[in-house]
Amino acid sequence: MRDLATLPKAHLHLHFTGSMRPTTLVDLAQRHGIRLPAALLSGTPLQVAATERGWFRFQRLYDAARACVRTEADMRRIVREAAEDDAAEGSGRLEIQVDPTSYAPHVGGITPALEIVLDEARAASAATGTEVAVIVAASRMRHPLEARTLARLAVRYAGTGPGEVVGFGLSNDERRGRTDEFAHAFRIAARGGLASVPHGGELLGPDHLEVVLAELGPRRLGHGVRAAEDPRLLETIVRADVALEVCPSSNVSLGVYEKAADVPLTTLLDAGAQVALGADDPLLFGSRLTAQYEVARREHGLDDAALADLARASVRASRASDATVARLLAGIDEWLAAPPPSAPAGDDAP
Repeated sequence: MRDLATLPKAHLHLHFTGSMRPTTLVDLAQRHGIRLPAALLSGTPLQVAATERGWFRFQRLYDAARACVRTEADMRRIVREAAEDDAAEGSGRLEIQVDPTSYAPHVGGITPALEIVLDEARAASAATGTEVAVIVAASRMRHPLEARTLARLAVRYAGTGPGEVVGFGLSNDERRGRTDEFAHAFRIAARGGLASVPHGGELLGPDHLEVVLAELGPRRLGHGVRAAEDPRLLETIVRADVALEVCPSSNVSLGVYEKAADVPLTTLLDAGAQVALGADDPLLFGSRLTAQYEVARREHGLDDAALADLARASVRASRASDATVARLLAGIDEWLAAPPPSAPAGDDAP
């Protein structure tokens, strides 16, 4: 079997705070005199039920980690280390998701917060060779008018290259807020050339996914796994060429599925869906991008050709330039064309 860490790929579902290395979290907490919850120090992947109580526990831990990000230097470190970690896993393109309102109080507002992330994304891209672009995400927990403000801000920095905003998202608990009330913000983003990349279809099922599709016009869906429960809806998603950002470890940690083998990856692939694997929040879920490909190999029986197809889908679903897409696709072809490592010799080998 070929080394999945050397398989070129794109990473399209990674949250800013959730990308943090555990060692970095501990260091920032010590620097700022913050006491972390024991669950963030245990080294054990989060495991909660797919209920509002389970989500509350996840959100409480995420907020505790985010509270440790207090300075421009902290923000730059997170972007730089995310790029370094992705580069080590063969990711040639990272589209990291951030809500600048979460960090604005520490750096003078949402505009400086976003510009810090974009500036460091450009620097990290040059240093690591992994292109880092940004998705600006609104939160379902906040007023839809705030989402419009974020959409207008995001459009000011729209582009496809490193250090530019490529998409507009909507995150947090799907059970909160009315999806249709965020549609205006997504229209603003679309008019400004940004891809619609909202979360949907993880905590809630097909009925909610239909609303997301109708109201927000997604180019990609964050998660979208529960489309597998409705063949008609899944066919609609496939026909509309909407990619699914599937994050197996996240699905298990948040109690959507009991184990990784239950994630309906093969159902989605067999239906012809574009699937881009993502790590979501490795700080809490305990595994990064390559581990998601390992799950696909180990739990779902995908061979190297199928894993290469997954990597191709991630690249094609990205907002990268044609040149970057062509370069990464060529790298995937080279990875697959190279002979796999020789199997270990058995006891009876000469």
